[in-house]
Amino acid sequence: MSTPSHALYQLRRIKNIFAITLSFFAALFGIVFLGWILWTLLAKGLPHLNLALLTQDQPPPMETGGLRNAIIGSLLMCGMGIGIGTPLGIAAGTWLAEYGNHRKLGEAVRFINDILLSAPSIVLGLFVYAAFVMQAGGNFSAIAGALALAFIVLPVVVRTTDEMLRLVPTQMREAALSLGVPQWKVTLQVLYRSALPGITTGVLLALARISGETAPLLFTAFGNEFFSLDITDAMSAAPLTMYKFAGSGFENWEQLAWAGALLITLFVLAISLLTRLTLLRKHASHD
Repeated sequence: MSTPSHALYQLRRIKNIFAITLSFFAALFGIVFLGWILWTLLAKGLPHLNLALLTQDQPPPMETGGLRNAIIGSLLMCGMGIGIGTPLGIAAGTWLAEYGNHRKLGEAVRFINDILLSAPSIVLGLFVYAAFVMQAGGNFSAIAGALALAFIVLPVVVRTTDEMLRLVPTQMREAALSLGVPQWKVTLQVLYRSALPGITTGVLLALARISGETAPLLFTAFGNEFFSLDITDAMSAAPLTMYKFAGSGFENWEQLAWAGALLITLFVLAISLLTRLTLLRKHASHD
């Protein structure tokens, strides 16, 4: 090996070792902080994770209680947000992939969707506050909170549906159309069936994202100290209650905030595992 070639080889080897070492420490940095967060949540939240947390409502300061009203409020608003955002997102993503692809209007819609996807959630909450809450006479409600969450769900589902449908081989479309099957049946019975695992993954990721949102609910649902199923009135949510309790200075409220944070973390972890299983099932079916 000539001297210049050997020197070049050694330089590349040093650069490679440096890059690998830097990547290792960057990954270790993220893992350490993630482990630190999880350990803190377990240490401070697990001792207060009990049945009362799910069966009792928000207590006054220095008294025992739970987060039943906040948990049910979160489930209601997240469910409505998913129920509103998912059908609209699938419909918009289908149009982009099947009818708006390679069109200027389709590119414009994708650009706007990307802006929504990266927009801070508090901006979406302020929009719903100005467009709906203020128009209703300043009436905070669970419906307004669900709309704010739906605006977060919508771009995620649009992007996922668009990408999953575009990944379906063109031959599948052509084979179905050559048999005289109408376009709408091809979409429903062929394309959706093939893209369903990916779309489901997108919906689950959107659910995981909105389950911990606080900012948009501050301007829409506002919160409620009492148990309520009236979606036209202000309603509590777990992130809102945790935000209130964390800086309250009352020991029992801070304990409930830690328990609620752990509960949301476990919920998001369960959704992430379900997403992984869905993807593994998709890959197994393709193999």
